[in-house]
Amino acid sequence: MEIIIAGIFWLTILLLIHAYILYPTSLWVFNWFKRKPEIVKSHTYPSISIIISAYNEEKVIAERIDNIKNLNYDFNNLELIIGSDCSSDKTNGILTQKSQEHSWVRTQIFKIRRGKATVLNDLVHLAKNEILVFTDANTNFDKNAVLKLVSAFTDEKVGGVCGRLVLEEPTDEFEKTNREQLYWKYETQLKKMEGDLGILIAANGGIYAIRKKLFIGFPKDEAVTDDLYQTLGVLNQGYSFLYEFDAVAIEEVSKEIITEFRRKVRFAATNFQTLKYFKGLLFQKKIILSYALWSHKVIRWLVPLILIFIFVTNGLLISYNEFYRILFFIQVGFYLSAIVGFILNKLKISLSIFSIIYYYVLTNFALLIGLFKFLFKKHSFTWDSTPR
Repeated sequence: MEIIIAGIFWLTILLLIHAYILYPTSLWVFNWFKRKPEIVKSHTYPSISIIISAYNEEKVIAERIDNIKNLNYDFNNLELIIGSDCSSDKTNGILTQKSQEHSWVRTQIFKIRRGKATVLNDLVHLAKNEILVFTDANTNFDKNAVLKLVSAFTDEKVGGVCGRLVLEEPTDEFEKTNREQLYWKYETQLKKMEGDLGILIAANGGIYAIRKKLFIGFPKDEAVTDDLYQTLGVLNQGYSFLYEFDAVAIEEVSKEIITEFRRKVRFAATNFQTLKYFKGLLFQKKIILSYALWSHKVIRWLVPLILIFIFVTNGLLISYNEFYRILFFIQVGFYLSAIVGFILNKLKISLSIFSIIYYYVLTNFALLIGLFKFLFKKHSFTWDSTPR
């Protein structure tokens, strides 16, 4: 019995190490030995449709349109389509005004709230151009971001390109316990290495582009993660998905860690739902793609269960060996540090080591709740905008 428990313990330890260390290292090795595909990037302007689904975005939507107005692009080849998902604030009025000011702005005001994915389905149907650029109302593009984003589409094998999303911390009333910016820097490096191999697993919802012919309509009766859904859809059709580091977009991190927690719960639930539609990619002939999907997504999504197995099996082994006893008390100290981080957050005190551990534990708790919401079908099509 001890051997079985020890086997489970070390297997889960190995999975944890693989998710955070071995997988990124393997990507670096693959990129070192694999010759990068030669893509002749164009500096011409393919016709593009920028797509935004908005709900109660009165604080940012005018600024967002002005941001797009300042892009370095030929606006004869650009249209911006914004759909308001039955907004109840001043969003609709702002959109109407902006569409009258700019001929390249098209708006759709929906009278019934149906959720982001359904709105995107309708907006894509209205799009006239060959390349779809997806972004959010609270994102801001660098002036050359779109030009760099679409430059690789001269290669017919390229089905999608993701830009680099930079997260900035708000200057006012920001909880320093929210370590999303630190995590995102790590995630960005993974995306870049995957993109260099043409197998980017999940685009940034704030800035990515795909060929319109590859767009797959979102399900009408099940909530999915829209950017992940389209990324896997492109890969599933045999096209490559790249990462363009120089196509920069900027967003602010959530001011409160509880807001980030709720967002992660929501996406955790819809991520599992999304994977149902592309489970064939888990066993692809293109082994590296399946390897990336398992490593970057599936195993990482299951880390909360892995952590539970590690803790429980370690607890069952402490009487067998001093080494297991030491490891168990290290884990206890780790989770006690998360509690200290929680208390310090309530006291508006930020100490790096405690806030990082608290953020990590809270993130995985969000993933666990999201998993249960998926299993018991408790996730929703609609949600409120992140407070700004």
